[in-house]
Amino acid sequence: MSDREHETYDVVGIGFGPSNLSLAIALEEYRANGPENEISALFLERQSAFGWHRNMLLPSTTMQISFLKDLVTFRNPTSSFSFIAYLHASGRLPQFVNNQDFFPTRQEFHQYLEWAQARVADRVAYGSEVTSIRLPPGADPERSDRLRLEVADATGRNGRVVEARNVVISTGLVPSMPVGTERDERVWHSSEFLEKYRRMNPAELRRVAVVGAGQSAAEITRFLYDELPHAEVCAVIPSYGYSVADDTPFANQIFDPGAVDDYYFGTEQTREAFWRYHRNTNYSVVDDEVIRDLYRRSYDDEVRGVRRLQFLNLTRVTSVKRVGAETRVSLQVGPDDEVRELDFDALVCATGYSTMEPTDLLGDLDRHCLRDEAGRYRVERDYRIVTAPEMRCGIYLQGGTEHTHGLTSSLLSNIAVRSGEIADSIVAGRAGRNAERALLAEVGGDTR
Repeated sequence: MSDREHETYDVVGIGFGPSNLSLAIALEEYRANGPENEISALFLERQSAFGWHRNMLLPSTTMQISFLKDLVTFRNPTSSFSFIAYLHASGRLPQFVNNQDFFPTRQEFHQYLEWAQARVADRVAYGSEVTSIRLPPGADPERSDRLRLEVADATGRNGRVVEARNVVISTGLVPSMPVGTERDERVWHSSEFLEKYRRMNPAELRRVAVVGAGQSAAEITRFLYDELPHAEVCAVIPSYGYSVADDTPFANQIFDPGAVDDYYFGTEQTREAFWRYHRNTNYSVVDDEVIRDLYRRSYDDEVRGVRRLQFLNLTRVTSVKRVGAETRVSLQVGPDDEVRELDFDALVCATGYSTMEPTDLLGDLDRHCLRDEAGRYRVERDYRIVTAPEMRCGIYLQGGTEHTHGLTSSLLSNIAVRSGEIADSIVAGRAGRNAERALLAEVGGDTR
């Protein structure tokens, strides 16, 4: 993509993972319906190329959602960007059907995402990190309908400025580590697992630990046990073993598009019930098949008289420090909080993520964004931050809206519908501005 400085777009997406990829497709399909629907868009991504959880593309791991919950199908079942269309283009549709499985491997779904992004790549600038969003210099907040974005290139230098009437922030979740634990070449977060693992000599990994009780923790534990037959693998679990994910039909209704309305327009009591009853559909839970795989391996160890796979239940990491070539981990173990210190060659923290927080990115614009009593952004049903009346530009969030829109705010399950609703809102906003300009022109007013 050529460097088009100071060009103004109807929308600029910040971050280009699956959420903003889905939005780019929705806008592309608007354009295909007629030139009058053309929405100028640019997406800025700090990575050098498209990638989605590359470091968790472990062998044979599968998606936890149906292939029908792809980038488009729930919004437009006839879309040429669907997973089915990808299979057809790849010549694998009959084989996939013969596999009789709703859940593709994570590797195959990633290939689908790469295939889809290649078709809209002309709207994406990789190696571009947005460092600030502000009003244009000298702009009057009550009259300006544009935001100014400063963009740094791969070297960290500010080399580009673009303006947008709307921004859609989708910078992703932030890896979370145990308190006081810093990442290094032997202490990893799950988000960097495969990259860090491949740098190691497997023969040097004699004792490894995985911290966490969710899907990623269980999958990494299984992977290390299978890949390192000479090593002891220790699972550090804050709960009393892994809890199974509830993916039964009635529970899965929590991810239906209509559930977003029930949550958004519900009472505080209703919202609290969503979390109380349905956290076990997604948070700190593991698929039944993975749990059984791990238990089977543990039992086989007992039969053979070895203890290669160990589970430390009700255990939390309290500190981590380097001792020579090893990592010494202090643990509080069991109901009595017994303190133990264990040395490992590598420690993997599959300890989840913090929600997306755009406050620093918004800078001075944040004062125009309204918050609730808990200090969280107020967000419209169309995922637009509620702003003061003088702010005419749209600031949309793809993520960070769990408090307003519920469990699906950062998940793939509702991605197609969510992106479609944002696209609808942007299109409607542009139509409203055009009508306002036409009216002002008719009466001889200011058409800026």
